[in-house]
Amino acid sequence: MFDIRNITETEAAQQLEFLAKEIERADFAYYQNDEPYLDDASYDKLRRLNDALEAKFPNLIRPDSPSKRVGALVKSEFKKVELKVPMLSLADIFSQEELEDFILGVKRFLNSSNDIVFTSEPKMDGLSFSALYINGIFARGSTRGDGKIGEDITENLKVINGFPLYLEKDVPERFEVRGEVFMSKEDFLALNLKNENEHKKTFANPRNAAAGSLRQLDAKITQERNLSFIVYTWGEVSDIRWKSQVEFLDYVAALGFPVNPYNKVCHNDKELLDSFDRLMMQRSSLPYDIDGIVYKVNDLELQKRLGFLTRTPRWAIAHKFPAEQAVTRLNDIRVQVGRTGTLTPVADLEPINVGGVLVAHATLHNEDEIKRKDIRIGDMVVIQRAGDVIPQVVSVLKDKRTDDLPEFQFPHFCPECGAHAIREEDEAVRRCTGGLSCPAQAVERLKHFVSREAFNIEGLGDKVIEDFYKEGIIKTPFDIFTLEHRNKPSDLFSSTPSLELEKREGWGIKSVKKLFEAIEKSKNISLQKFIYALGIRQVGAATAYLIARHYHSFNTFMNAMIQKDLQLLISIDGVGPAMAKDIVEFFNEEHNIFIICELLKVVCVEDFKGIENTDSEIFGKTVVFTGTLTTLTRNEAKSKALAYGAKVAGSVSANTDFVVAGENAGSKLSKAQELGIKIISEEDFIKIIS
Repeated sequence: MFDIRNITETEAAQQLEFLAKEIERADFAYYQNDEPYLDDASYDKLRRLNDALEAKFPNLIRPDSPSKRVGALVKSEFKKVELKVPMLSLADIFSQEELEDFILGVKRFLNSSNDIVFTSEPKMDGLSFSALYINGIFARGSTRGDGKIGEDITENLKVINGFPLYLEKDVPERFEVRGEVFMSKEDFLALNLKNENEHKKTFANPRNAAAGSLRQLDAKITQERNLSFIVYTWGEVSDIRWKSQVEFLDYVAALGFPVNPYNKVCHNDKELLDSFDRLMMQRSSLPYDIDGIVYKVNDLELQKRLGFLTRTPRWAIAHKFPAEQAVTRLNDIRVQVGRTGTLTPVADLEPINVGGVLVAHATLHNEDEIKRKDIRIGDMVVIQRAGDVIPQVVSVLKDKRTDDLPEFQFPHFCPECGAHAIREEDEAVRRCTGGLSCPAQAVERLKHFVSREAFNIEGLGDKVIEDFYKEGIIKTPFDIFTLEHRNKPSDLFSSTPSLELEKREGWGIKSVKKLFEAIEKSKNISLQKFIYALGIRQVGAATAYLIARHYHSFNTFMNAMIQKDLQLLISIDGVGPAMAKDIVEFFNEEHNIFIICELLKVVCVEDFKGIENTDSEIFGKTVVFTGTLTTLTRNEAKSKALAYGAKVAGSVSANTDFVVAGENAGSKLSKAQELGIKIISEEDFIKIIS
């Protein structure tokens, strides 16, 4: 935790400004995109530091302070729902001392020395929802949003198994229940396995999966996912018929709403702590994720007297579980090569049970992390699991280290292909420069090579590439252009056996003929597409176009890169020093040059042809793309815009002329609307480039 004891007012103001921006960024990632980049512990530290600084310097509380808001703004594509009773968040505590302080604060506020009765309820790790019933009929569903304005998820809640659309018993005229939508661990694993097999996005944890499944514009997708829900409180109610939290839970259970079976009533401090310890021990065996316990004053009259702070109630608090840890031996450090060439160290551990999960591997992040913690093969290490985050090595027990353990030397050559592994000055990772020839990157690079924005070879989809690579039919891009020759009937004197693709499952004479025709057609390729197809790090379709426009021919470009001539390359608007270095490194790796030379024997790279239409509406204009495009890929759209003389930018500013908004457009669209920038659809953009 940041030490604020000796901090000056100026330093505090700077720190509060940083925290406001960082917490807002984290909230946006968590609530809007369902892709948090901070684990709970790191996020909680930022929140607590902000609260501590504001308590010490109340005059410095900012208008945009995190203490004044809940959640994040709703996504622009969802219909907004105004919540008449705000959905507030809870303050967090992490220790017995903080719990005792909370209870003491409640007693002081009530001017009472008597024990207070609380409920103890598992804190589900999912997505909060609100469901309003009018005369017993489900009328509207919403997410929490920013606490006051939520997202309309009515149709999505309707398709969750067991969600009641009608309440048969007599209920208040307006009756709003609130709870959590979540995904069980079993269903989460099944969903990720299905997505992996279909080459779709996988989720980091069940919470992300539940949020991503519920916040769908197409309720059919929500229906396909096995979501569950529980109810734990209420919002707008025209006639409250209960006098305590326990009575409410019994009331909604009788109506058919699921409530958590682990809810408890606690009459004193000891019973609260016992419920916490007991549930923490059961945590790993539960069929769903929880990250703590929520304590609520049971009596509604006491709740009313206690009231609310700015963003939290005085009568409830969340007691968060600590990250789960264990000690084991580090048997080895393996360096894995990712599909983009990133070298990532992984700890091979003596298998150990951490929170009910058998852990045999943990991430070491990067070489700096290994040096900073002085991690060595053979060390006894502390392993931590926080929720469903990948296990990590927290620290080394150096007092248990023997004297003969050498420091770990991070490789400077790729362990898969032997090519140089370089590290940029401002980056924490080291990357393989083997590119096209590195087997660890080969499959993904082959998919990229045949993609629509590159060689555009129909018939070589992801599954075909994977199968052909696994069987040795295609190992390098050059092998694609020898397929037809190798498919001819072999004879006794041939050293190369025939592939006989026609006899493979799912193939036939017509499909094989179409594949060969597509390959033949692809042999004439534009300069910008060829540069893009090579898969050079940081070089997307837009950058490839800019490079092609400056060098005009591939030979000129390649010779300049081999000679490390950076002057013209860096002068290109949009190509910075780091990108230029990656490009030069690629062309100075002999494996890559060999493959390029092989390719140039069978393909014809056309010289750059220039801008297609100087009379275009977007000629000379700055264009920003946002959201999901359905007809064109993002790279293809950028290339088209550049071909028509536009400048493509990555962010919206006052200098932006057009924003092309696809499906699920987010903050860029909102900013464009604020600035009054012209917004066009993908269909409008296609008309312009047609």
